[in-house]
Amino acid sequence: LAVMKQIPFNQPYLSSNALKYIKEVFNNKKASGNGPYTRMCHSFFEQRYGFQKCLLTTSCTDALEMAALLINIESGDEVIMPSYTFVSTANPFLLRGGKIRFADSLPNNPNVNPDKIEQLITSKTKAIVITHYAGIACDMNRIMFLAERHDLFVIEDAAQGIDSFYKSKPLGSIGHLAAMSFHETKNIQCGEGGMLIINDPDLNEKAEIIWEKGTNRAAFFRGEIEKYEWVDVGSSFLPSEILAAMLYSQLEEIDSIQQKRVQIWNRYYDALSNIKNTHQFSLPIVPSYASTNGHLFYLVLRTSDCQKKMISYLNEKGINSVFHYQSLHKSNYFRRLHDERDLPNSDKYSDCLVRLPFYFELDRASQDFILSTIASFFDR
Repeated sequence: LAVMKQIPFNQPYLSSNALKYIKEVFNNKKASGNGPYTRMCHSFFEQRYGFQKCLLTTSCTDALEMAALLINIESGDEVIMPSYTFVSTANPFLLRGGKIRFADSLPNNPNVNPDKIEQLITSKTKAIVITHYAGIACDMNRIMFLAERHDLFVIEDAAQGIDSFYKSKPLGSIGHLAAMSFHETKNIQCGEGGMLIINDPDLNEKAEIIWEKGTNRAAFFRGEIEKYEWVDVGSSFLPSEILAAMLYSQLEEIDSIQQKRVQIWNRYYDALSNIKNTHQFSLPIVPSYASTNGHLFYLVLRTSDCQKKMISYLNEKGINSVFHYQSLHKSNYFRRLHDERDLPNSDKYSDCLVRLPFYFELDRASQDFILSTIASFFDR
């Protein structure tokens, strides 16, 4: 019997210099954080994308926790964010005692609807947190306009947003703060990792202190003070040099990684645009102000039943396709805290969205097989 081809949903890519750089860290006998590779990663992002200041973290969740500390979220502060996002977008603000107000997605795109944000702003609102779903930009001019009018912080959850743009601005460079992910499911990865991006220079010093466990240790290492001490609340947010070395090896290859991923994305899009029965699903919409960075590819089916059938059909054929976020306002944890508003678009993406296998080493033959299997599913 022929063994059926198995196509995973994700397969992390190991860059060619990763092991060499990790070995170098061991040879230098200093593996704790904020060493040469950490600094090289920081300057890569600051130079390539013009980010004002970057700090590597052990995860994107950690970067968001730093953001919540930096803007001083306290009990009673309200934070508006999409319901269609990962739980890590919400947890950091809840941990500080903030009150989450969930906003609905756009009808044609999983990103948050700016009109729905505006309806939720009260005198207690302190921040708007947005998620650039699939690395496709939210409508940032509208969101920044609302924030300026009501004197609110904007935090970009750009977990999926590396090398993607809003107009000509890199995602992560627009809000006061932003968080990026280097989890193994992301375009550029080091297993687990993240980064805080600080676009407001007034927050630089406080960010470094929070990052270094509440001490002014970073200033001490630069020779700016004689001794370092505890100066504010903080935590241990630095990743080790081993992770930074692995990350740097990926950043060196970002152009070839991105070129290939965008190629895969375009191929999915072009082939699926030509399938018969296109009325049975819709494809990602990239607004004129956005770009795609080839992070993930999804279809939106007509019903929850279609979603389940498609995932099961593809899995039977050895293709590991998956759903995505479940609306946070309906989760077991949050249901009792939600204000009973209906968020129909968020629920539609939870019930109907299917993600296709997507990774750097996805070869043409596998993608052909995925596409022909999808065509046969819709032909049935």
